[in-house]
Amino acid sequence: MPFDQHSDPHSDPFEDQLSAALHQTGGTFETDRTALTAGGARRGRRLRLRRRAAVAGGVAGVALAGVGGVLLVPWGQGSPAAPALSGVATKPQPAKSTAAPGVTKQQVIRTLERLLPKGQFSQETGRGSEEGAAVYPFASVVYDDGKGAAALSVSINKVEPGGLDARQAVQCPDKVAIPYDSCVTNHLADGSLIRIFQGYEYPDKRVDTKNWTADLVTPTGQHVSVMEWNAPAEKDAAVSRDEPPLDPAALTRLASARDWRPLVDALPRDPRRPSADPTDPGAELHARTKLLALLPKKLKVVGKSSEDGDFAYAVVDDGKGRSLVQVNVQPDMNDVRGDLFGSGDETLPDGTRVAVHQGPGEKGGEGVVMWTVDTLRKDGFRVVISAFNSGSQHDAATRATPALTVRQLREIALSPSWRG
Repeated sequence: MPFDQHSDPHSDPFEDQLSAALHQTGGTFETDRTALTAGGARRGRRLRLRRRAAVAGGVAGVALAGVGGVLLVPWGQGSPAAPALSGVATKPQPAKSTAAPGVTKQQVIRTLERLLPKGQFSQETGRGSEEGAAVYPFASVVYDDGKGAAALSVSINKVEPGGLDARQAVQCPDKVAIPYDSCVTNHLADGSLIRIFQGYEYPDKRVDTKNWTADLVTPTGQHVSVMEWNAPAEKDAAVSRDEPPLDPAALTRLASARDWRPLVDALPRDPRRPSADPTDPGAELHARTKLLALLPKKLKVVGKSSEDGDFAYAVVDDGKGRSLVQVNVQPDMNDVRGDLFGSGDETLPDGTRVAVHQGPGEKGGEGVVMWTVDTLRKDGFRVVISAFNSGSQHDAATRATPALTVRQLREIALSPSWRG
C-alpha cells in the first residue's frame, strides 16, 4: 500500500521523514528496545498531533521533529506575517460551504485522478470522512504516465490558521534531522503557503526510492498534502523511474488546485475538540531554550535547532568530538504508556516511569550509538532525550560514546523546569 503511513501516520517520510520523527522503523519491545523508544517518540508525537488536529480530521504527519528555520506565516489580523511562536492568530473567516457534510473516498480518488496529467491508474484506494472525525480523508493510486509506475497519494484536513500544525506543515526540516536534496516554501497569490520537499524514503538512502511532497496551507487553514515516489509503492518495491512523475511545478499545481477546497470545507468537525488550537500545557514550545539551559556547562554547543518547539536538538563538544543531543516534550501521552514502558522499567515514588535504552543509532551512521532516557509523568507529560556519539545520526561516529552520560540524560529528562 503506497499510503500506509496513514494507518500509522507518518511512519516515515518526515520523522524518518524527520527522525522519523520521527519517517519517519523499530523492532519489537523484546528484541529492540532502542528502536522502540525512538519509534515511540515519533509515534507519540504523531498521535498527539493527530489528536490535536482532529478538529478537522487529522494531520498529515509531517510535523517533524527538527523542523528548521523560523517561519513567518502571512496570515493574522493587521500584519502581513505572524512570528512562528506567536500563538493562535486571528483567522480570516472561511467561506461557508454549500456541500453536504463529509467527504467520501470516491470523491478524493476521483479528484486526484482528474487533476493528474493523462496516464494509467491502478491500485486505487482511499478513505473518507465517513470513518470518523478523528481520521482524515486520503486517496492513493499507482500512476503511470508512460515513463514508469509510481505511487502517488493526497490527504486533506484542516488546521488552525497560524497555529503550530499550520506552521509545521510548511516548514522545511532541519538537515541535522534528515538529509534531503531540496526544500523550499513559497507564497502563492491567494496568500497560501506551499512547501515542496524533495528527499528520500529512507534518509540514509539505503535504497534509491525518492519521496517528494507538497504541503499547502491556505489562509483559512485548508491543508492539502501530496506525496509521490519513483516506485510503485512507498516501500519494498523496485525503483521504476529515475524521479517521481511530478516535478515541483506540477506538485504545486496539484496541491493548490481549487478542486480540493470544497472537499476540505466539507470535512466534519470533531465536537469533542475546541475550535482553536491552543498552546499545549507546560513548556513544550520552548524545548530548545530549556535543553540548552540544562546541558552541563562544560559542554560547548556547536550547533542547535533553529527554533523553539516541542522537539529540539543541540550538537555539543567536550573536546573529544561532536555529539548530538535531542529531546521531545509531549503532553497527554498516557494513551501510549503501555507501548513505551514495560515491567522492568523504573517507577519513581511520584508515579513517573523511567526507561533507559542503549543501542545502535537508527539512521545508518557507521558506529553510531544512541543512549536514551524516556520519562512519562502520571499526567501523561513525557520527556524523552537521546544522545549520540556523532554530530549527526547519518554520519559516522566521531567518538566512542555520547558526550552525556546516562545519569546526566536522566537528570535532564526529570528536571522540573520542563513544566514551568
